[in-house]
Amino acid sequence: MNVAVTLLTTALVLVVALMAAAGAGKLARLDGATYPIALTRAAVTFAAVVTFAATVAGTFATLLI
Repeated sequence: MNVAVTLLTTALVLVVALMAAAGAGKLARLDGATYPIALTRAAVTFAAVVTFAATVAGTFATLLI
């Protein structure tokens, strides 16, 4: 059961990160950025969401154990 919850949570975090990255890239393109700059902004957003999720998970893990 714990493995299933972990896998589903990981999948959810990745989906949310991809959606945030797609939104950031689209907003950058609408703002007039070139494709490489928009892709860079999307990549930075993806990394930020994944890093934030890892930080929150680590904090909860230390609090709950």
